[in-house]
Amino acid sequence: MKKLVLLMTAVILTIAGAFAQIHKPVKWTVASKKVNDKEAIVFVKATIQDGWHIYSQNVKDGGPIPTSFSFAKATDYVLTGKTAEPKPKVKHEEVFKMDVGYFTNEVIFQQKVALKKGAAIVKGTVEWQACDKSQCLPPDEYAFAVTIK
Repeated sequence: MKKLVLLMTAVILTIAGAFAQIHKPVKWTVASKKVNDKEAIVFVKATIQDGWHIYSQNVKDGGPIPTSFSFAKATDYVLTGKTAEPKPKVKHEEVFKMDVGYFTNEVIFQQKVALKKGAAIVKGTVEWQACDKSQCLPPDEYAFAVTIK
C-alpha cells in the first residue's frame, strides 16, 4: 500500500512539474469597434509580462520571428489594408546583427474591415515569439474571433 501511495505521489509531482514548465508570458484579447455601417476596426491586444517582449510585424529576413496575423476568408467582410501596429521600440540584436523592432508591456494591433452585410464575425490567428534577456520561447499561436454588430 505504501508503494502505491508513493508511486501516485511521484506521478502527481511529475505531472505538476511538467505543467509548471509551460510559460505563457503573453496574453491576448480581441475587441472591435464599428466605425459606421460599412466599416469596423478589430483590435488585437497583447499584454506582455515584465521582462519579456514580442517582435514587430516588420522584421527583416534573417531576424527573429515577427508577429504575424492571418484572417479567415469570409463572405461578410473584407480586410482593408494591412494590420497596423504602433511604432515599436528598436534595439540592435547582436545575435541577428541587425536592428529589430519589439514591444514590451502592452501593444494593440488594429485591422480595418469593410462590412458587406453590416455585421460580421472576424476570425483569425496571430503568431508571435516571446523573448526575455536569457531566452526565446518557441513561436506560439493564438486563435481569435470577434463579433461585429
